[in-house]
Amino acid sequence: MKILLVTRLFPIPENVARGTFVSDHAELLKSLGHEVKVLNVLPRMLRMNEARRSTMEGVAKAPKSFNHGEFEVTVKRHWEFPDFPSITAFSASGISEKWKPDLVICHTLWPAGYAAKSIAKKHSVPWIAVVHGHDFDVALNDHRGKRISSLARSADRLVVVSNSLARFDSITIPCHVNVDDEWHKPMKKFNGLFRKSKIDILFPADPRRPEKNHILALRVGEELETRGWKVGITTLKKQPRTMVWDRMLAADVCLITSTRESGPLVAKEAIVCGCPVVAVDVGDMAEWMEVYPPEVSELADAVEASLENGQDLNLPQDFQLESVRNQWAKLIESL
Repeated sequence: MKILLVTRLFPIPENVARGTFVSDHAELLKSLGHEVKVLNVLPRMLRMNEARRSTMEGVAKAPKSFNHGEFEVTVKRHWEFPDFPSITAFSASGISEKWKPDLVICHTLWPAGYAAKSIAKKHSVPWIAVVHGHDFDVALNDHRGKRISSLARSADRLVVVSNSLARFDSITIPCHVNVDDEWHKPMKKFNGLFRKSKIDILFPADPRRPEKNHILALRVGEELETRGWKVGITTLKKQPRTMVWDRMLAADVCLITSTRESGPLVAKEAIVCGCPVVAVDVGDMAEWMEVYPPEVSELADAVEASLENGQDLNLPQDFQLESVRNQWAKLIESL
């Protein structure tokens, strides 16, 4: 089957860390025997505007076409007017594709869903919408809400990556965890002196993104220092994946304090790399591990408990490649 993957999020030459979960999905589809091409729908913007949103780094100068691994990627631009969503929607819906696919899969609805929907209609093929968070966590509740709802309902199938996002007769298929075998490690144990050693806390996100709640992580670090620990906090920006996994191997604990997440996928990657995880109740975390309220003292207690007692935690089967691969194979076959 010929599958066109339409997305607003995909690795680009100047930011290879962007949208890696979508490129992972492209590889999964290819492993099922499908021919996959990628249409990266990006806004027209100046490089100076990238500073306003860390997720847009490298977008301004992304080339019209490039190869990412084995995939041919075409970049199509649209006008984006945040205060005038109808103009943004109209601009995105005008994007076409000459290559005739048998199926269109769209990652994120706003505004790439308009391009996916119009391409599917042009070629009389079904389309699948995949929601990772922002569309339902944020956009559904603001001035774009009616448009997001309409797009979600118009798709032939609606997939969400965690049960917390379930709406509009959606089905849940999580992102699979893709960590190279070299970085698979058993859960580590802390060998230093309790409250007398240096510890490295990994904050697995860009601190510039407000929803990641970096300030709470800093306060947890400060609290641990009052208890005698020497705390270092490592953050992640647009590092290559191998560097991210290296930092998970080096860290003593991974701390997740986000106010909204669909997964988060980094928590699962940390577990595979053998790094204990302490997290607030966000995304699907409570479904497979113990979580904590977003309170400084309770998170500090949890970090200490993971250091003192270790953590007996393995990646659930639902997030492993074969399970996710089978679910996607059944979904595509049903169409």
